Amino acid sequence: MSQRKLRLGAFIMATGHHIAAWRHPGGQIDAGTNIDHYIALAQTAERGLFDQVFVADTPGLRFEGSDEAFSRQGRVSYFEPVTLWAALSAVTKHIGFVATASTTYEDPFLLARKFASLDHISKGRAAWNVVTTSAENVYGNFGQDKHPEPEVRYEKAQEFVDVVKGLWDSFEDDAFARDPASGVYFDPAKLHPLNHVGKHLKVAGPLNLERSPQGYPVIVQAGSSEPGKELAAATAEAIFTAWTSLAEAQAFYSDVKGRLAKYGRRPEQLLVLPGISPVVGRTQAEAEAKWAELQKLIHPSVGLNTLEPFWPGEDLSKWDLDAPPPYIPQPPLGRNSRAHVVLELARRDKLTVRQLYEYLAGARGHWVVVGTPEHIADQMQSWFENGAADGFNVMPPVLPESLDDFVDLVIPELQRRGLFRTAYEGTTLRENLGLERPANQFSVQARKAA
Repeated sequence: MSQRKLRLGAFIMATGHHIAAWRHPGGQIDAGTNIDHYIALAQTAERGLFDQVFVADTPGLRFEGSDEAFSRQGRVSYFEPVTLWAALSAVTKHIGFVATASTTYEDPFLLARKFASLDHISKGRAAWNVVTTSAENVYGNFGQDKHPEPEVRYEKAQEFVDVVKGLWDSFEDDAFARDPASGVYFDPAKLHPLNHVGKHLKVAGPLNLERSPQGYPVIVQAGSSEPGKELAAATAEAIFTAWTSLAEAQAFYSDVKGRLAKYGRRPEQLLVLPGISPVVGRTQAEAEAKWAELQKLIHPSVGLNTLEPFWPGEDLSKWDLDAPPPYIPQPPLGRNSRAHVVLELARRDKLTVRQLYEYLAGARGHWVVVGTPEHIADQMQSWFENGAADGFNVMPPVLPESLDDFVDLVIPELQRRGLFRTAYEGTTLRENLGLERPANQFSVQARKAA
């Protein structure tokens, strides 16, 4: 039996990752604002012994395109993730919670405080997905005329993460005596203002909250662009990524792991978790029928809308849906990592316009696997054992149905092969992911000075 175990996250997209999931009878039509739906999903993921659940988030509507396509979207109303996870932590015991927050549009002190609060409330199960935000429908919500340039966003992100970690270290771990007999509540010598003045940020600190159970909530990063990989190598403990072939995934895995040494980090300190969207059937025919049923629910205007970001300025409505795209462009600025995956897929597999949007409709360029539990486990095992993944971000096409299928059918197969846990190993997300608890930087400095 393998000692190394798969790490699994459940990537929750309200009604499901398939773009037409809200129309499917196995979905929850009002999922984005139905707390009972999310409670059931978190408890199902915990029953399946997942490490964590994750919701992607952006501080704006997820849409660019025509009103025709807009009217058919099922993802226009959804909870703020830290608020959601705080509520769900009260009805779960083991599962971790990954929330997205932007280094471009959030305040570092407020972000540090709310994630530390979530880590306390959940008793050590919080994680922060660090994003720099590139969606065009966001900057106006913050009084801006445009996004900062990508290199500026990533430069600020590095400083932002360092500031947040410094704030999380405001109190040393043993700062609070809380001794009624002596009347001493805490030791002021173990409280450290940050007094950060940098290129992009000026933050005094200290944080008005003691150090959380994990020291720092787990740091996650999503994306595969060049600056994204560098940010992950410097700061992240898990990286979410999207690839559709073993060779591409292996190249990314080797690349990002190879960057860690210059930051004084070891390969095991960064978990690489590609996305996989599994369509599970008890037979191959059943799985393919499930996939075909979903694909029939895609309205052409919605399908074409998924392609518009990769062909900016093009009127796609004039294209022949059953012919290949007239041309394959270079990835547009600001979307390079995902666009590379999508455009390379179109080029490699010579997909028609309809086939390409049908593929994207399933998981936006992530890896879709249609088959039996054994087939899906075979694919996951191959990537896991051949230098392509430390685990996966599981992206159920329809919720709750597809998560139930994965937990009931695929998890037992992974366990049978010795690839996945049969019980949680620890009480915090860090412990279950096999990640170290970080030392308080001020305590380390004090020891070195002594």
